[in-house]
Amino acid sequence: VGSVGESAAFIGSDVRIRYDSHSNATIALAFKGASWTDPKTMPLALMQTILGSFTTSSGLGRDVTASMCQEVAIHGLASSISAFNLSYSDTGLFGVVATAPDNKLDDLLWYVMPNMVRLAHGVSGEEFARSKLALKTQILSAFDGDIAAGEEMAQQIQTLGRVMPLAEMMARVDALTMDDVKAAADEVINDQDHALAAIGGIHELPDYNWIRRHSYMLRY
Repeated sequence: VGSVGESAAFIGSDVRIRYDSHSNATIALAFKGASWTDPKTMPLALMQTILGSFTTSSGLGRDVTASMCQEVAIHGLASSISAFNLSYSDTGLFGVVATAPDNKLDDLLWYVMPNMVRLAHGVSGEEFARSKLALKTQILSAFDGDIAAGEEMAQQIQTLGRVMPLAEMMARVDALTMDDVKAAADEVINDQDHALAAIGGIHELPDYNWIRRHSYMLRY
């Protein structure tokens, strides 16, 4: 495995392609994440499961477990939304991607941003425990079948230099605490610059400064 001398620079940015004739828009909002070998990798993976994912075609509706997705479903703010956590050799990306009606984008971000920021302040014990079980399921599913297991092992050899035993992965998930999540979210999300890419009917999408302002809470 090659070594990386200097990590890639993450610069806040905003790229928008507006089509007023489109009734839907797709947006991706990301913060600087963690590389494969960064200690924040596992807490960020857990944060991804806390935020969750939702599609209107899933049939779950407002019964989806993740709080952010529940709010999106209840208010009909998006046809699909999903948290993502991408790791590379020297850096990573953590954020949310969503497809939503053009007249719901402002409301969508009104609910998405607080759900991301609250990770830096803690979530309920029930939500934390449920998300750890979901993360374990996600890890195990990556080894479901010979092809999937082979791809996962090849990726680990390329990025970590070894194949991590499943027992070690489960132990790492079990060892995660609320403080680990809060520390990772504080470093990645809380009052941090973001990168945004959006295309479609985005006339109601808040500007960069609005989103940046809502990357932290004002508490007195």
